[in-house]
Amino acid sequence: MQTLKANIYDNLVNRLIAILSSFFVLAACGLSMVAGPAFASPYDRAVTAEDLEEEKVYSPFVGRNYPDQVLFGDTHFHTDQSFDAGLVGTKLGIDEGFRFARGEKVISNSGQPVQLIRPLDFLVITDHAEFIGLAPMIHESHPELLVDPWGNWVHERFHSSPEGRREAYGNIIEHGIRGENPFSSEDLARSFWVNFVEKADTYNAPGRFTAMTGFEWTSTPKGDNLHRVVIFRDGADKTGRTMPFSMFDSADPQDLWKYLANYEDKTGGKGIAIPHNGNLSNGLMFRETTFSGEKIDRAYAEKRIRWEPIIEMTQIKGDGETHPLLSPEDEFADYENWDLSNLAGTAAKTEDMLQYEYARAALKLGLKIGKETGVNPYEFGMSGASDTHTALSTTREENYFGKYKSAEPSPNRHDTEVVPAQDPSLRIFASQELASGLMAVWARENTRGEIFDAMRRKEIYATTGTRMQVRVFAGWDFAADEVVRPDFFAQGYRRGVPMGGKLRNAPDGKAPSFMIRALRDPDGANLDRIQIIKGWLDAKGETHERIYDVAVSDGREIGADSRCKTPVGSTVDIEKATYTNTIGDAVLAAHWQDPDFDPKESAFYYVRVLEIPTPRWTTYDAAFFKIKRPDNVPATIQDRAYTSPIWFAPKS
Repeated sequence: MQTLKANIYDNLVNRLIAILSSFFVLAACGLSMVAGPAFASPYDRAVTAEDLEEEKVYSPFVGRNYPDQVLFGDTHFHTDQSFDAGLVGTKLGIDEGFRFARGEKVISNSGQPVQLIRPLDFLVITDHAEFIGLAPMIHESHPELLVDPWGNWVHERFHSSPEGRREAYGNIIEHGIRGENPFSSEDLARSFWVNFVEKADTYNAPGRFTAMTGFEWTSTPKGDNLHRVVIFRDGADKTGRTMPFSMFDSADPQDLWKYLANYEDKTGGKGIAIPHNGNLSNGLMFRETTFSGEKIDRAYAEKRIRWEPIIEMTQIKGDGETHPLLSPEDEFADYENWDLSNLAGTAAKTEDMLQYEYARAALKLGLKIGKETGVNPYEFGMSGASDTHTALSTTREENYFGKYKSAEPSPNRHDTEVVPAQDPSLRIFASQELASGLMAVWARENTRGEIFDAMRRKEIYATTGTRMQVRVFAGWDFAADEVVRPDFFAQGYRRGVPMGGKLRNAPDGKAPSFMIRALRDPDGANLDRIQIIKGWLDAKGETHERIYDVAVSDGREIGADSRCKTPVGSTVDIEKATYTNTIGDAVLAAHWQDPDFDPKESAFYYVRVLEIPTPRWTTYDAAFFKIKRPDNVPATIQDRAYTSPIWFAPKS
């Protein structure tokens, strides 16, 4: 009887969610079912007064021209064109990657059928700039590869024996770490790049599915991760006139920014770089000095935030929001941390490195540097991505196909080493991979320009793999009842700023107020709570952080200290790898005003939304394959979303 009641309840909730999804996207946000007119915007296009003007006609939706769609996509994605995918078992290429992302069923690298629960709205394929196309060339015995001295050697070794294959792959890695390009010509790489960008154009279907182009710059000095994903706004007519910038060209991020500036000057196109996995940089990603060790000045800060407006702060190789040692009062800080070593597993991590590796600490450091230089280099938005190396973007726990072919679903995949460090204490195993993550953008329409522009203005948020919808606005005079009004969306733009925006010139006696709405993934779990994370810089130059629970499910109470001490509970059956939505809420909303606001202190605020506990992908594996659940990871997780911050800048 209890099971029957639960099934009936779930069916009712799912029907309710379908209705609420439409409500959230249409009525509750004041939206139209039909997308607004095409909008040719410059790269940093924000909502203007003209966008908010409405004609004096009966239909309230005429003339609406501001972001009214949430789109989900993956912006860090590898195919067989990447050497560390195509040479270790990945057979799927560009075509399969785009086809899978737009919802088609494909056969995985290990021969298993796989499909997304729903198509993605956009995909950026970002194969490594270093050795791009090398794997297909080796497999195909490409004639032009064989005339290159090093290419011929690596081809022969790869096809000779298992020992020769390991020797060849080790040589490739060694060249990469040293930053030495063994090829005598880049003609081969150019042909693969041009083919890729032209192929992306064929898959690009404005309004339905957006196929974007980019690459990964793989700077790894001494094994420390400084990688960036580069994304272009443009089609092959512009991207085909450049070549990916690799660590063979330079290991210094400032040289990557010069490359982007030259690209824009040469083509009239647009590009950005997205840092990722600061948690594997051993303190290099968000530090107080440049790559060459000089103190950050205004010129550096301006260039960094110009070319790197967002960061990828959750993905397969660990969540990068914060760490328990950095945020000891945050009970949700201990979430899927990779904190043993650098990317290569060649150097152990020390506690003093952590403050320069995580997003929240970097946002606080940015306030400090901004005070000193006049420009905040770490005023970034929050993004998530998969960093898949299988050409399969699977970010749901029950549909996780690993990072490499060796970690695709099987009874033995948990023990595969993904960081095979010489020191056993630094090794990371496939069981520790995250199913994360996705980027959500608020845009006017599903096109390359609109998605790229949303990234530039930081009107985006990260999720750890699910598709919950989150919206936040900050202003000076939002009233408590406005968050439930049908014109919530319009008023947010008219009288405030969205995620990624900045508040200035605080009126006397006013504190910023926030309107927040969150809707669960229609195919996923209910919501536990909405939180606001605030960071600020005091008069003494010290940074601080505080967490405020602003909405909680199931009628729980938020105390005078702005925290809810009662956990949401759990419905997870670990042995069966199931859960029910009999706890939590499908929709949460909040109006919140900062009770501790000081108009003399610079600050940032971002929203974190947590789902109720659900089975981790390793728990699904244990139930499906009838194997022991690995004991180096938790049995359950709480998926979450992180919005781009909203900043407050005091009067100069």
